[in-house]
Amino acid sequence: MTAAGTPSAPPSTASDASRGSDELERLVERCTFDDIDRSELVCAVSGGADSAALLVLACRFAQRNGSRVTAVHVDHGLRDAGPAEAAKVEALCDQLGAGFSARHVNLTPGANLQARAREARHAALGPDALLGHTADDQAETVLLHLLRGGALDALAAMRADRRPLLGLRRSETERVCELVGYEPVRDPSNADPRFWRSRVRHEVIPLLCDVAGRDVVPLLARGSGLAAADADLLDVLAADIDPTSASELRNAPVALARRAIRAWLRTDHPPDAGTVERVLEVARHSHRATEVGGGRRVSRSADRLRLEQAVPPSETHNR
Repeated sequence: MTAAGTPSAPPSTASDASRGSDELERLVERCTFDDIDRSELVCAVSGGADSAALLVLACRFAQRNGSRVTAVHVDHGLRDAGPAEAAKVEALCDQLGAGFSARHVNLTPGANLQARAREARHAALGPDALLGHTADDQAETVLLHLLRGGALDALAAMRADRRPLLGLRRSETERVCELVGYEPVRDPSNADPRFWRSRVRHEVIPLLCDVAGRDVVPLLARGSGLAAADADLLDVLAADIDPTSASELRNAPVALARRAIRAWLRTDHPPDAGTVERVLEVARHSHRATEVGGGRRVSRSADRLRLEQAVPPSETHNR
């Protein structure tokens, strides 16, 4: 029986099993588990092919160094199949000798469902959980970030520190599942054209491949890696700039001044380009203050910038 609870034909010969094992080992070698210095590998496993492959390959890697592997499954409560999917993941863990933990979050259908589900999932998983994103996901993310108006950081997209499968393709995660006899969960939202990512995956990338006459996913993924290295260097250089000093911001190369301001104002998300430019205008003495979102403002006094809570208009009027 497979982890999915359905019969699976065993390899026809011992040599077939050996070839399958060798294939898994080659895929592990193309992952970045070696860069993750943890005694326990916590894997986010929804039950789909990518996350199941993450679990399988993490277990193969752990056999070498004695790490513990635990799968964490998050049920958003949006589909009746949620409990059955959790049971599938637990059965796969039993097959692989991995630990299993089920967590539940409560979401309701409505606006920004995918974004809300992602935020709730990440909160439930914690900051160290490994994610099963592939090169195909990276290519999609680059395009989505650009469509939302991003620049260098949009091109950098997802970083590899929690994503050891970024060097693999989605077809290869399907192959991993096939090799261990696991039938992946199919999330219907992945094919729902209401969601941007679904349309980028099923319409935009195939069109770009057709226009380019080649597979564009490796091109986008490689460009993302180069952009990430450039962005990291700019952040190192910008760290020497005091963003509260108007004179330092004025005298710094504008690319570094922008990154210093972005780091200063960042909360859960970085400020948008318009906000950064307005703060630069304050540093250049074009304005005395500007709103920066989240109920905050940046003001200037004696060539120093100060981040403070914005005064509501009603309070200003009553003074």
